[in-house]
Amino acid sequence: MSASHHTPPSATPGLIPTLATVAALLLGYAMLQMGNTLQGTLLAVRGGEEGFSASTIGLVGSGFFAGLMVGSLRVGRVIRAVGQTRAFAALAALASVVPLLHLMVMDPVAWVLSRALTGFCFAGLFIAVESWLNGASSSSVRGRILGIYGMTGLIAGVGGQLMLPVADTSGFVLFCVVSMIISLALVPVTLSRAQAPQMAMEESSLNIRRLYRQSPFGVVAAFLCGVCTGAFFSLGPLFAKDVGLGASGVAIFMALGSLGGFAMTWPLGWLSDLLDRRRLVVSVTLVATIVIMGMMAFTPTHAPHWLFMVLVFIFGGLVVPTYSVVLAHVNDHVAPEEFVSASGGLLLLQGAGAALGPLLGGFLMEGMGPRGLGWLIIAAQFGIAIWGLFRMRQRAAPPVKEEFQIMPALPVGTELVAVAQEAAIERHETEAQAEAEAEAIDAWQSEGGAIAVLERPKAGN
Repeated sequence: MSASHHTPPSATPGLIPTLATVAALLLGYAMLQMGNTLQGTLLAVRGGEEGFSASTIGLVGSGFFAGLMVGSLRVGRVIRAVGQTRAFAALAALASVVPLLHLMVMDPVAWVLSRALTGFCFAGLFIAVESWLNGASSSSVRGRILGIYGMTGLIAGVGGQLMLPVADTSGFVLFCVVSMIISLALVPVTLSRAQAPQMAMEESSLNIRRLYRQSPFGVVAAFLCGVCTGAFFSLGPLFAKDVGLGASGVAIFMALGSLGGFAMTWPLGWLSDLLDRRRLVVSVTLVATIVIMGMMAFTPTHAPHWLFMVLVFIFGGLVVPTYSVVLAHVNDHVAPEEFVSASGGLLLLQGAGAALGPLLGGFLMEGMGPRGLGWLIIAAQFGIAIWGLFRMRQRAAPPVKEEFQIMPALPVGTELVAVAQEAAIERHETEAQAEAEAEAIDAWQSEGGAIAVLERPKAGN
């Protein structure tokens, strides 16, 4: 007599099935990023054409990051209340209206408020997307899915920047294009048959003071990284225009800054796993300082445009990946169960720096011309280097390191909720796996006992 075998639990979906499930969501996210980057570059250029001062344009950029921070802290409860799909649709619809407000009301105060509203909406959109991706993917493929998500955002963002020359920046067409792109992001998401997973999002406690005690270098460096990237992405288009680049040149200038960061993220991450991460960050920031000084040496003398393109590519390759290395350094000093709160705290600090950077950079550019932006970035990069050298004398590098992970160069604010949700998902998966293993053991023991009884020789045989 043969015994029946215990049926193992069904395998979790692999990469391809999961990717097919979230493909529509990724397409919608790509459109959002395309519209977002085009809008940011367009506002900086159009603001200059409308006679806005550099400080005003910087304030507009700061408004976006301020709205992003507020949204990342507040909009999570809206998503929990109505679900990812409805929240995505409502916020995308609202975000698509804002570009038209910029066009209708050419007033600095209105632009700052409108840009803050955009930041708030995009914080919610990013949270909805990432929480959806976290819930739809198992732990075995989640890292790769989020990697594809990051790649999608990068490619779409560069594509959005390169759309600037499509129409005259002094007209209304580009504002309408931004609005249409963001509106079209609704189509694949709302028509998708894939259901948004109903997963609890557990808020992570943020303790900046405790985080500073654990990693003084990481706290300061994260804030200054935000200052650099926030200032560059908000005021970089104005800088490029002031040094003589046209619409096409501005678009390529900004795109190369992003592509440089993408090209150098993996090499710097690999090096950071081999070296003291602080030593690497110090070296990178010092080289970035030299690159910015070289760029300033040709400003505003209208040097060959190709030279600015080469320098901004190198600049992006050095500055954009720095935050990921800083986060890895902080994770080296905190317990695994504190990774979520550490990530959220650093993103909050980076967001504060990104909100302050455009404001300071705008005032400096107003008084010093395009070189003002360079001086701000030099000060922030040099500050990271000096602080890193000081901290290296106070504490040795940890003997054991956590694995390097790519993080966004700009604070989308999602990890304040979505990373916490990922921890909750992993905890639920661990509990479910433990229960399944316990049931399998019980079933095996039960079947094993039955088999032993059936196969026991009878007396007299």
